[in-house]
Amino acid sequence: MPLDSEIERLAKTLALKNALEHGGKAAFDAVISKFIGSRPDKRSEIKSLIPDIKAVVQAVNAMPAAEQKALLEQLAPGELEAKKHVESGPRLPPLEGAVMGSVVTRFPPEPNGYPHIGHAKAAIIDEEYARMYQGKLILRFDDTNPLKEKLEYYDAIAEGLKWLGVKPDIVKNTSDDISKIHELGKKLVETGGAYVCTCSQDKIHDLRGKGLPCECRLDHSIALDRIGRMFDGSYEQNQAIIRFKGDMADQNTAMRDPTLFRIIEGEHPLLGNRVRVWPTYDFAAPVEDSLDGVTHAMRTKEYELRNALYFAILDRLSMRKPAMIEFSRLEFEGIPVSKRKIRPLIDNGTISSWDDPRLPTLSAFRRRGFVPEAIRKFVLSLGITLAETKPPFESLEAYNRKVIDPTSMRLFFVRDPVEVRIEGATPLEVTLKNHPTDASLGSRKVRVSDRVYIAGEDAANLKAGDEVRLIELYNIRIKEIITQGGKVASIIAQVGGDEIRQSMPKIQWIAKNDIVDFKVMIPKELYIGEEYNTNSLEIAKGGVESFAAALAPDTCVQFVRFGFCRIDGNNTAILTHR
Repeated sequence: MPLDSEIERLAKTLALKNALEHGGKAAFDAVISKFIGSRPDKRSEIKSLIPDIKAVVQAVNAMPAAEQKALLEQLAPGELEAKKHVESGPRLPPLEGAVMGSVVTRFPPEPNGYPHIGHAKAAIIDEEYARMYQGKLILRFDDTNPLKEKLEYYDAIAEGLKWLGVKPDIVKNTSDDISKIHELGKKLVETGGAYVCTCSQDKIHDLRGKGLPCECRLDHSIALDRIGRMFDGSYEQNQAIIRFKGDMADQNTAMRDPTLFRIIEGEHPLLGNRVRVWPTYDFAAPVEDSLDGVTHAMRTKEYELRNALYFAILDRLSMRKPAMIEFSRLEFEGIPVSKRKIRPLIDNGTISSWDDPRLPTLSAFRRRGFVPEAIRKFVLSLGITLAETKPPFESLEAYNRKVIDPTSMRLFFVRDPVEVRIEGATPLEVTLKNHPTDASLGSRKVRVSDRVYIAGEDAANLKAGDEVRLIELYNIRIKEIITQGGKVASIIAQVGGDEIRQSMPKIQWIAKNDIVDFKVMIPKELYIGEEYNTNSLEIAKGGVESFAAALAPDTCVQFVRFGFCRIDGNNTAILTHR
């Protein structure tokens, strides 16, 4: 059945807007979601509409960008101008020396672990600036240490960025340019900017501390004699390194002849055993930035002392220099991003996987129920600052709450359930709204007899004579509290009236014939100070409505008076936040 003109116009408009926001290709799922949000009255007909809407999306994706813009302006006059106005608002400060259409940024993660919230900040800032100036973003895997890198981590980083909505224009690896990097390393030695050192690590450390050169540095002819052997396999691992010829008396210790190349015996995930001499980040980063045409290199403040080395290497090699922009790294109190603190917990089995909801990894945030839109807004709210502050986790929660609240169904979960027998109750079927304001999220019907369960915490606060409201049901008056072992074991009540008073406690409930055993994982601080928090994961056991238990994994819900949660499967949910 063909779409009527009004529906077709809406579908085209939504597809065009989505396409122009994502490089000319609209995502069908996103268009359908926006369509339902715009026309909830068509929700019941969506299955029959899907083929025609899909055809609209395909037609839009086949158009050149200029044609997409022209058609959107025709269908929704002023939409593009309004979008420009919103995007031109105060988000990130202007880049010094930036030329519209010529800005190139890069995000260079090392594939030695799963991406975390700190990576998200860097990637989002890099992408935002590239888009702000209609430039390009390069995703460059800094894969120059075969002992730490795995294909699994390349994939995890790519998947994390895809989930965040970060879309690089170019994807490459530092290892792709290893031959060129070797040539430049040799050139630096040959021109006297670096030398081959065969001193022991202990000796190097001692002399650097004292600000004194070793004999390897003093005779350039030695360096020229050794450079060939460095690359032809004559030296074993740890027998020789290439060091930058800096200033051994410099107060900035990063300039005291740091290592630029080392020999690593290990199988590289992409190159196997074909390469033995690998550059350090100190050499690879500036050289690759220059070769890749990066105009603005952004990195966290922890590299501040190494900036002098970055530019000195490019000066010695007479290579083009990007502008450098620094910002503070992002982590939260009690949730460290350091692999030094996380990896041992994975390796010893304390934490079973990188998506454990206590971790700061993107896969953990995703599993916990945070959404990319909230993370992006939160990152941009921080701006570009060098202040070493840890923002409160509640700030991110606030952004996430605002995004998921309109689409999260309100359902009942009772922790440590206590049975309530209601005298005078007659069996009935009650219809419960899935959302207080959005009818498109539907409703559910529940049959209720004279037995319900309430949360143990609510039961503990009741006493004989109290009157409470069972949400969306009726009032009950407490007749008797039956205890066992100092805890409330059950309650006898009687049906009250329907009048809802402001001062009356309102509690969630589940019909006895509808309750399903359920648990909620509650993530807490992973570390307290420098110590792992053994109580970092709490398990709340209780029951949910059968409707909630049947929801598919990844569904976000709000358990009334408990918190927002993401359904994780196997009758388990994870608390996202209150």
